[in-house]
Formats: sequence, C-alpha cells, structure tokens
Amino acid sequence: MCVLCCVAKRKPFSWWSLLLCVCVADMALGQVRYSIPEEMATGSLVGNIIQDLGLDVKRLKSGRARIFTEDGSEYIGLNAEKGTLVVSKRIDREELCKQVSPCSLHFQIILENPMELHRIDVEITDINDNAPFFSKKEYGFQVIESALPGARYSLESARDPDVAHNTIQTYKLNPTDNFKLNVVSRPDGTKYIEMVLHASLDREKQEEHKLTLTAFDGGNPQKSGSIKINVIVLDANDNAPVFSQSVYRVTVPENASRGTVILKVTATDNDKGTNEEVVYSFSQHTDSASSLFIMDPHTGEMTVGGVLDYEKVKQYEVDIEATDKGGLTDTSKVIIEVTDLNDNAPAISIISLSNPIPEDSTPGTVIAMLNIKDLDSGRNGQIKCFISSDLPFKIKSSSTNFYSLISDDVLDRETVPEHNITITAMDEGSPPYSTNKTINLRISDVNDHAPMFPQQIVTAFITENNSPGMSLLSVKATDNDSGNNARISYFLEDSHLNGMSASAYFSVNAESGDILAVRSFDYESTKQFSIRVKAQDGGSPPLSSNVTVKILIQDQNDNPPQVLYPVQTGGSVVAEMVPRSADVGYLVTKVVAVDVDSGQNAWLSYKLQKATDRALFEVGLQNGEIRTIRQVTDKDTVKQRLTVIVEDNGQPSRSATVIVNVAVADSFPEVLSEFTDFPHDKEYNDNLTFYLVLALAVVSFLFITCLVVIISVKIYRWRRERLFYKSSGNLPVIPYYPPLYADVGGTGTLKQAFSCEVYGTTDSRKNNIKCAQPFSQGTLGVDHSDTRTVPRHKTESETMLTEYIYTHSNAIKHI
Repeated sequence: MCVLCCVAKRKPFSWWSLLLCVCVADMALGQVRYSIPEEMATGSLVGNIIQDLGLDVKRLKSGRARIFTEDGSEYIGLNAEKGTLVVSKRIDREELCKQVSPCSLHFQIILENPMELHRIDVEITDINDNAPFFSKKEYGFQVIESALPGARYSLESARDPDVAHNTIQTYKLNPTDNFKLNVVSRPDGTKYIEMVLHASLDREKQEEHKLTLTAFDGGNPQKSGSIKINVIVLDANDNAPVFSQSVYRVTVPENASRGTVILKVTATDNDKGTNEEVVYSFSQHTDSASSLFIMDPHTGEMTVGGVLDYEKVKQYEVDIEATDKGGLTDTSKVIIEVTDLNDNAPAISIISLSNPIPEDSTPGTVIAMLNIKDLDSGRNGQIKCFISSDLPFKIKSSSTNFYSLISDDVLDRETVPEHNITITAMDEGSPPYSTNKTINLRISDVNDHAPMFPQQIVTAFITENNSPGMSLLSVKATDNDSGNNARISYFLEDSHLNGMSASAYFSVNAESGDILAVRSFDYESTKQFSIRVKAQDGGSPPLSSNVTVKILIQDQNDNPPQVLYPVQTGGSVVAEMVPRSADVGYLVTKVVAVDVDSGQNAWLSYKLQKATDRALFEVGLQNGEIRTIRQVTDKDTVKQRLTVIVEDNGQPSRSATVIVNVAVADSFPEVLSEFTDFPHDKEYNDNLTFYLVLALAVVSFLFITCLVVIISVKIYRWRRERLFYKSSGNLPVIPYYPPLYADVGGTGTLKQAFSCEVYGTTDSRKNNIKCAQPFSQGTLGVDHSDTRTVPRHKTESETMLTEYIYTHSNAIKHI
C-alpha cells in the first residue's frame, strides 16, 4: 500500500486548504482508492491510473478503456490520452450521500482485448460549505408562570448538511436572565437541546421574553445560524405531561399499507381537569416523516400515511410532543426502522459483449461481462447466476456483482451456428425473484472443412466428333463452412494425356465446375481419358480435395466400310473366271471389307446391287461370298458385271460399293479377247457431262451480267454529260492546255493523272473546282490517314472524260 498526499486550495473562496490523498490498493486485486474533497472544479485531477494500475496509454486506447457505474452517474471522467481520472461535473457530498459518512463513489474501469476490470473507489471528503440553519426564523411557545426552576422546554435543533467537525458543534442562547441552554444526550447517542428555566417567571412583570438561539459549526472559518424564540408567560399549570419512554423504537415492513398502526405512545399529566388532557403531535421541526406518518392527537396512535421503501430510506427519527391545556409539554423520540422485503428482482446489465466469436475459440474465452445487482438487502439481495447446463458456456463470478460469461467447450459453427444463451439471476428471498436475459451469440466461421465431392470417381460419356466447347458433365463439391470459406473454385490438375497437357483436351469452369471439351475427339484414336479436378475453397489458408473423372469416348458411325478385296484399280480390269461347268453354289470370289468403327457400327452386311444376270449369282449377307445359284449354261454371256454394296449397322448406316467383273469361260484367251474392249463406267461419263453443262451455264451468266453492267455505265455517263451541257448555258469555252499536258499522237491523253472535283452552275460566282496534286502512273499517293491508293490504268472513256472536265473547269476559272 502506498499513499500520495497533495494539498490544494480553492482560490475563489477562503476555505480551508483541502487535502487530496490518493490511496492505491494492492494491484493484484485490481482495485484503487482515491480521496478528494467535494466541490472541486470540473477537470481537476483525481488520480493517475497509469501509475497506480501499472498500465500505459497504448493499453488504454487498444482496450477501449471506459468507466462503468452501476447507477449511471458521471461524476468522474477518464482522460485516455493522459491516463488520468478527472472531475467531470460538480460533486456535492451532501447531495450525494447526505449524512452518510464516509461518502464514496464506486465505479469500474473496463478494458477489452483481453477483458480487464479494475474497481475504483473515490472517497468524497466534506468541506465546510454549509452553515447551520433552523427550519423556521421564529419559534414561539408558552410557559406558565408557576413553572419551577429546572423546567425544561424542548427546542428545535439546527441542521447542518456537513459532517464530522464541519457540522454543528455548539449552541448559544441570549439573553440568559431566566433561561439557560442545556444539551441532552439520548441513550442512542443522539443529542438534542432544551431550554431550562433557572429563574422564576412573573407574568405581571414581563409577559413575553424574546430570546435568540445561535448554532455554531466547527468549520474554519466558523459558520452559524440563529432563530428567534418568543416565550409567552401563562398563568399556572404546574405539572407537565410526561411520556412513558424517552425513546420509542418500532419496526415496520416496507410494504405496510396506508393506515397501518405501527405505535401507540402515552403521556401522563398529574394535573386535574382540563390541565390533564394531553394532545399528541409531531414536533415542529419534524419535516419529511410527517408526510409518511400520521399521529392521532387524542389516542397517540401513529399510523402509516405514505409509501415506505427500504431501498430509499432505512430508518426514520420522529420527534413527538405531548402538550396539556396549560401549554406544558414533554418530548420524546420515535425511531422507526423499515425492514426489507424481497420486492426487487435482480437487474442484469451487459457491460461488454464479444459477438460473434470464432468457432476455434479455446475454452475459457471471455464472451461477455455482466453486472447483476439487487436493491434488496440481506438474503433478499444475495444473487445466484446460472445458465442452462446443456450449453457449452458457463458463468463465473469475477467480483462482487460482476460475472463473466466464458466458453466451456469446443465450438462448432457447422453443428450449431448460433446459441441463445438465457442468463438467469435469482435472489435468495422468500419467495425468490428472478430475472432472465437472453444473448443471441453467433459463431463466426473458421475454414476448418475442405470441399467434399459426393464420389471419388465420376464417369462421363461423350460421343466422338463432338464440337469443341461442349459440356461433358458438371462436378459439384460441398463445403460445410460459410461465406468465403465455402466459396468453391474448380481447377483442372495438370497432367499429361497422350503426351500433351490435360488442358489441351479439357477445361473446367472455375465457378460452376462444368467440364468442357476443348477439341473434338476420335474414338478410333483414343477411347478414354482420366483427369483430376480440384475443388478449392476461398479460406485462408485454402483447403481443397480432388475427384477423378473418367471420360469414355463413345463410338459414332463416322467411317464407311473399306473394301480390301477385290482391289479396285484405275486402268486395268480384274475379272474372276467361272468355268461353264460350274455347279450350283460354286464359289466365285469373296468380297472382303472392314470398318474401323466398333460395335454395331462395324457389323457389315453384303448385298448384290447390280448384276448382268441376277439369276446367276448371289452374295452371302454376312460373309460376302459370291456363289452361283444355278448351273452355268452356254447361253450365259462371258462378261458378267456385279456391283456389291457393303453396309454397316450404324444409324444412319454407311456403305461402300465394289464392282466385281466375272468372266464365264473355260479358257483364258477367250476371257482376254472379251475384256479388252470393256466399256468404261457409265456413271463416270454421266457425272462428267453434268459438270461440263454446269460450267457452261456459269460462264454464260457471267458474260451476260458483265454486258448489262457495261451498257448501264455507258448510259449513266451519257446522261451526266447531257446534264453538264445544259447547266453550262452560253459560257464560252476557251481551250487551255497547261504545261503539264501534251498532245501525244493527237489523242489528247493526259501525261499525268489528276483527281478533280468540279462544281459548275449558270452563276459564275458559284463555280468552283478542287484539284489534287498530280501524280504519275507509277507513283503511290499517300494521304495523312496512312491510306494507300494504287493508281490504275484508265480506260479510253475515262481519259476523255477527265480531259473534258479539266478543260471546262479552266474555262470557268478564267471567266
């Protein structure tokens, strides 16, 4: 424990020097106590929490240091820049604590990241800023002249809001010819003043006595207050009422209803007749209690007349009087203690809350700091705070009335994304009161789940000869995380397929996971591919997983059958010989064909399309064997021509044809003489004739089109010349040949080419001509826009038109 004392003076007033004592408690407890006088100027220094709490300015700023008070008062402020506590508004100890001493302000300094709680107590010491005062300026009472010396008369005590030595210390009565002042101490330690008669009164000599009662406090400088006392002397009533007790004590519950009798006082008077009749009343200086309690003047019963609240006032002190008809009085004091009932439920205040919290928070992480207060006292103010045991959290008491909500287990956002935590605060009263407060705590996501594919291997089928960019299939992965942690991108892992990168065959849409074919596939070249697609989330660091995609190429009937035998030659004729003695079923030859497709697309069937004699030969549907179906006779011609069509079983089917020449003869010379003049293929001749006719038609169409265009151009130019002649009117034509022109061979051909625009009208003022720079036929003209123009040779008609325009334009200029 260390003590720092500073002395300061308040310049506007000649008050005592004020002692500022700063008491710093053990830092391990997180509590500091300061002491300052009341009425300090706003902005005055209270204490340096940086030194006293072992903190620094950076910690105050990073922890967003702030002051929390349970009642919301803002007497003390925090200067985070300097790390000091200052007075933020005027502090009046009497207004704040009344007669309670010591008077202290209690608040907490809260820091975050990590959370810290420091309790600060500031004791407000009293200064002598209030003078004693009486409730009235004048006070009068009657005294019978027969009163004996020693008779006592209760006087109103002065009040001073200050405490300790600054409150009332002494009284002085003036004059003291007949009365003197006596200060009486009660058994409970309180004091009251009374005026004692020490010299007999004589009404006939002096009917009224004027006295002055002055009260002095013990402050420096000393302050005082006075009241005038008028004593009227009455005729004899020599016995005063006497209460049965000098002090009455009574307890009343705070929920006592109006009209409840709490006490009955009695006073006796030994006089007889009207002088023994006693009237009960509150003393004149009883203020606040008179509005809460009612005294029956005849019976002495005291009843409740207002609403009692233990939390506001715990005890009342009421001065009562018993007065007889002669004006003699006696005084007594009633101490009323209000007992507490459990009429206040606990109040829960959240002073700090971290929401949301990451799901990877370790057990013991502080989530919220709570202040729970019950205005009741005793067991009625003792609080139990708890939450449901099913939640992964717990409540921990950090200090008096302060609790921390901390995590007690591992959190998983994917299992429970948010928690509704109901905090229950219950007092120990009978019956108990409780308060609930629900916190909706959200769990923020952490990238702790990798994307997952529903299957590790996926198979896709695609027909060959597909178009590039065709979608094969779409792979989808799911991620239990949320936000960017669940945003999945798809990538094609780099691998080699047939000696090339996989990206040369396939591409993957990063957003949708669609797998696209980059090129067209050929089943006959490659029948399947195996690639790997990676799904990666957007977390930091990112997590990923892979899926294997098998792509099977399906065959398409894109290849016609190929005939291997008989071989078709361009110039020579190959024939199979059949002897005339051949029987039925004689094997002439066999057509052999293959199809590079697969499956039913490669199933081949053979049919006889054309034949010189269809009744002589047949073709095996499955094997392509050509056999005789009847006996060969002498009437059968030697030259037999068979056209065999080979078809596959695809949809649609493809086919190939082969021509088989068969010679029905017994000897080779006979066959050779017959096949030397074998006619050419008629189908070939028919095709050649068609193409020749088509070419002739196209040439004729182009010729007629060119002829029409030339005639149209001639007519157009002739009409323009006629229009120009009409517009020229009677303008004279003066031939002019500039130096750049020469008559070559009498034709008047331009030596150099010009580009001119002529605007001619009957009004010479509006004629105009624009000519570009000349250029030779072997020169390229280049303009500023980098457009290149290659001059061409003009026709004879174009040359004549150019000479004509130039001649007339020069004539117009001369005019």
